[in-house]
Amino acid sequence: MSDLIAKAAMDRRLAEIVTPTIEGLGYELVRLRLMRGNKSTTLQIMADKPDGGIEVDDCAKISQAVSAVLDVEDPVEGEYALEVSSPGIDRPLTRLKDFENYAGYEVKLQTNDLIDGRKRFNGILQGVEDGEVLIDIPEGTIGLQFDWLTDAKLVLTDELIAESLRARKDAGVINESEFDDIETDDGSDMMEEE
Repeated sequence: MSDLIAKAAMDRRLAEIVTPTIEGLGYELVRLRLMRGNKSTTLQIMADKPDGGIEVDDCAKISQAVSAVLDVEDPVEGEYALEVSSPGIDRPLTRLKDFENYAGYEVKLQTNDLIDGRKRFNGILQGVEDGEVLIDIPEGTIGLQFDWLTDAKLVLTDELIAESLRARKDAGVINESEFDDIETDDGSDMMEEE
């Protein structure tokens, strides 16, 4: 399991416990983090459907099933809050397939060690080749070994938002007939052109 899904040793242990349950429900674990604050502890689980498009009801189903497993296993000392969510539009990229699926979008990558004097890379994702994540940066296209990455996520752009809305519309999640027309200042209705 990649450390981009579960970084710390405790995160990896928890991921091993909850992954069979999440996958058994037909979802995929995207990221897991146990975050300890001064006054509270939160177990954050991001999950998705294999083809994307997880909804609130899906998160509730996962939360209920994972809670039961964690109650039996009891791997976390003390009280904690369980938070199950979708990866969001500007999702973390944690698996090699994520880097392939989101080729063409703007990303932020971070490496563990310095690569050519830096650890942070912002650019356009170009996919994966021979285990390397390819990214266009101002200096040109570079390849970073997947194992070198400590963090990777999509950058929230207008293009990414538009694509997400298009995908939700195509999947039937968004039904335009349920929304009112937008009125402009001149009193006319605004219609989206396709």
